[in-house]
Amino acid sequence: MSGWLTEAVPRGRVAAFRTLIYLFVAADLVIFTPWVRTRVSVPGDLYRPLLIGRLLPLPTPTETLVTVIFWALLLLALLAATGRAPRLLGWAVCALYLEWMIIAMSYGKVDHDRFGLLVALAVLPTAGRARHGDTTRTEAGGWALRVTQIAVICTYFLAAFAKLRFGGLDWLTGSVLARAIIRRGTDLADLIAQVPHLLIVAQFGIVAFELLSPVVFLLPARWRLAMVGFFYSFHAVTIATITISFAPHLAAMTSFLPLERVRPLVWARRLVGRGPSEAVTQAADPTDAGTVPPGQAPVGASAERALDDQAPVVGRPAGP
Repeated sequence: MSGWLTEAVPRGRVAAFRTLIYLFVAADLVIFTPWVRTRVSVPGDLYRPLLIGRLLPLPTPTETLVTVIFWALLLLALLAATGRAPRLLGWAVCALYLEWMIIAMSYGKVDHDRFGLLVALAVLPTAGRARHGDTTRTEAGGWALRVTQIAVICTYFLAAFAKLRFGGLDWLTGSVLARAIIRRGTDLADLIAQVPHLLIVAQFGIVAFELLSPVVFLLPARWRLAMVGFFYSFHAVTIATITISFAPHLAAMTSFLPLERVRPLVWARRLVGRGPSEAVTQAADPTDAGTVPPGQAPVGASAERALDDQAPVVGRPAGP
């Protein structure tokens, strides 16, 4: 069990996941949860802090407190996305974002799509330093990603448990999706709702998918990625029909993906580094005898050899 929890992963994957999560925190402040700043206009008597807010205890939000948290968190999240001072900046972002969420969720509504993201922020500082593109493996980083994955799957499984606990079997056979479509449905949802019994079937399917989500840990790597792809497609349909995004959950779910293969900065440098002359040279026919000086290999031969990991057979001619 301990080996599974600390399964080593490339440091480049940890670095990419760290950058993505901290950039999402910055985006969350200005795109998804800027409404938290409006909480200061709500009378303090309506502030009912969550259990953690009562245990610490935390002060009632004021305009000054919320403004300081907003700007400090925005700045520190952007700095943490660079990978510098991962422990210091990581713990600071974790503490500030937790307080941001306590303020957001202490007025009567709690969103469960934040659980995986909060766990990711709590464990990323323990992963240590990691650089993009580094292929060396780290057990500390593997543990951080695994714990985040468990939190993501718990979000699904416990959501199904809550549906059956509070809604019972009526959740499966009732009009849950119909009410959601009436409240915030799209044109696509209106078309789906016209199909007899389809919404009831969808409700059964949602609960079944959430209860079976832990199976993802039992699958081989390729099938695991396929199942994670199904998770993302499920949320794509959710966004397209009832406009619920689960964006924080989707960000945390990237802990399942081989993010070390995504190198946008490297791709950008390669794109910028290819000048017009190089593009013209590559576009030319490498077999054109008029463009190849005597005694020099055709243009593209070196590229083809670079793509071949095996050396040519000794004594074998270079050509066909």
